[in-house]
Amino acid sequence: MGAAGSKLEKALGDQFPEGERYFGLENFGNTCYCNSVLQALYFCVPFREQLLDYYANNKNIGDAEENLLTCLADLFTQISSQKKKTGVIAPKRFVQRLKKQNELFRSYMHQDAHEFLNFLLNELVDILEKETQAAKSDPETSSPTEKTANGPKNGQLNGVRKEPLVTWVHTNFQGILTNETKCLRCETVTARDETFFDLSLDIEQNSSITSCLKNFSSTETLNAEDKFFCDKCCSLQEAQKRMKIKKPPHILVIHLKRFKYIEQLGRYKKLSYRVVFPLELKLSNTVEDADIEYSLFAVVVHVGSGPNHGHYVSLVKSHNHWLFFDDENVEMIDESAVQTFFGSAQEYSSNTDHGYILFYESLGASNKS
Repeated sequence: MGAAGSKLEKALGDQFPEGERYFGLENFGNTCYCNSVLQALYFCVPFREQLLDYYANNKNIGDAEENLLTCLADLFTQISSQKKKTGVIAPKRFVQRLKKQNELFRSYMHQDAHEFLNFLLNELVDILEKETQAAKSDPETSSPTEKTANGPKNGQLNGVRKEPLVTWVHTNFQGILTNETKCLRCETVTARDETFFDLSLDIEQNSSITSCLKNFSSTETLNAEDKFFCDKCCSLQEAQKRMKIKKPPHILVIHLKRFKYIEQLGRYKKLSYRVVFPLELKLSNTVEDADIEYSLFAVVVHVGSGPNHGHYVSLVKSHNHWLFFDDENVEMIDESAVQTFFGSAQEYSSNTDHGYILFYESLGASNKS
């Protein structure tokens, strides 16, 4: 890696960002799913800064119990405080903790990067909620409170509605969807809100993120055996249903559903469809009808023709440069190379490197003009 590291330093030359570190992550036997997501999260700057702050504020707690949050904070601190600008780090403690914590990631089988991202963000939230609960309560009574921190997500506690805790994981990644159902008889609209850390989108051949988002928010008619029970009519009625984004997140994570269960085959198949993801994305299907602008800063790419084997790499934008992270290796790529990861326009193609998870950062809201 020494040669590759110095090659990257040479490529950036005077433009090497002040204080930035570009480190590859060692692979411990099929841990590329983990490495690719960790790189995307490391270059999610607001999240990284919160994590480094967390480490700085908690590093003196010598007897603190090790968990995924402390291991991740430790890893990010290790990377950011390296004397060298480039190199390789072994995320050994983090991977060991992950395997200890969740048997799903214990085997050397090919794992799913999206499942890992989901598990990690929810686990971080659980740990932060427990810590807040423990800090609020008396040391003697901290154990029952800790139990409830992992409990019902809707904030119902002994019949009393408690405000759900908003952690810095929420402030970065959480958005709110609203599920609107309109009864076609009395025209009453019922809305139900739900939170999300990422949007999973169905994909079609030769489409774009914008069209996938439109389909996600398209109106669906509920009829025949899918009729909706309308509380006002007190009966099953035909209805129209649609999803809208009520509160867009600061960091919008989009998961492309590239692995589809094929009934006839009795197994999952990878969809290599070409789905264009723009460097700048306008999110228009929001309740407020204000266009929210987002900028792409990371892509987790699945390499391979099937769902149960293959490899993960990531593309990351840092200080206006695009970098390619493949476990231990880091190299600079041209911005125009990003489009080679859209997918294949033909069913069978030699290119099997397809964008799988996209990370966009909000540039702030701009009203439609």
